[in-house]
Amino acid sequence: MPIRIAHPGELPSLVEHIGRPERNAGTAAYLTDLLEKKCTRPEWCLVAEDADGRLTAATALWTMPGNDVPMALVLLEAPWDEPGLSTGRALLDEAVALGRSLGATELGHVVDSPAQAPQFQTDPERRAELLRLAGFDLARDGRRFRRAVGDELSAYDARLTWRALPDVGREPFLALLAEALPTSADSHFSALIAREGARAAAESVFEDMEGFAYEPHWWEIGYAPDGTPAALSLPARNPGAAVIGLVAVAPACRGNGYATAVVARGTRLLTEAGAEEIRGDCDAANTAMIKAFERAGYENFADRQEFARRL
Repeated sequence: MPIRIAHPGELPSLVEHIGRPERNAGTAAYLTDLLEKKCTRPEWCLVAEDADGRLTAATALWTMPGNDVPMALVLLEAPWDEPGLSTGRALLDEAVALGRSLGATELGHVVDSPAQAPQFQTDPERRAELLRLAGFDLARDGRRFRRAVGDELSAYDARLTWRALPDVGREPFLALLAEALPTSADSHFSALIAREGARAAAESVFEDMEGFAYEPHWWEIGYAPDGTPAALSLPARNPGAAVIGLVAVAPACRGNGYATAVVARGTRLLTEAGAEEIRGDCDAANTAMIKAFERAGYENFADRQEFARRL
């Protein structure tokens, strides 16, 4: 069961499944796109082969375009019916060691249900079992939302006055985040606050968002009628889609529907910028955000478990 870097001739297909041409073509196209965007590298693609030289398991380290430090694992495949999942465990051990050698301090992996393009993740229960055996913890039980362009857009919320990043600078964004994150229903933010404190967590979250593609005028703060900074909107594009990105509402301003206003605002800006589909994620426990997406015309098309391992 050797674990090694994939040979050039094994890219971009890696592990292929007999009788599943859509899956094979979709995952190969996805890896090709990741390689072109520098979200991964050929030397970040790991495979396992059996005694006959057949590829039985694979994964690739992933990061944001232009970043040299991996952040997550994608395209994880293993023999899911194998007792003890020993091949998958050996593969993940090598992937973790490689990520650590490249400077990663944490690696994540997401499992979407139902299985869908481009990763076609079958056997979600066995995937979750493998990740736990390899030292990954469940960081978030999430819900995924999407909205197709062409649907009627929600009207702007006239109660809020919006001011963009170039007009106000970073500090008001950081201050609002530091105020909002400690009482957020998002488990990611709770864990980050526990490790770093409110201000450092706000800076970390904002810096992570700056790694996405965006126009500075997209990022806005909505001010309530009395001039209070009430809501924050950070729409963006990740390597695969346009996304709502980050929504935050000041604790004193919650219960007024401002989260829906933020989603609607980001949706309109991304649509005007040419987005064909817009996506967003939130914690399953964040009922306010779930309602905000639904009220803004989004559908919950999948559930997403997010796993993470500190290195």
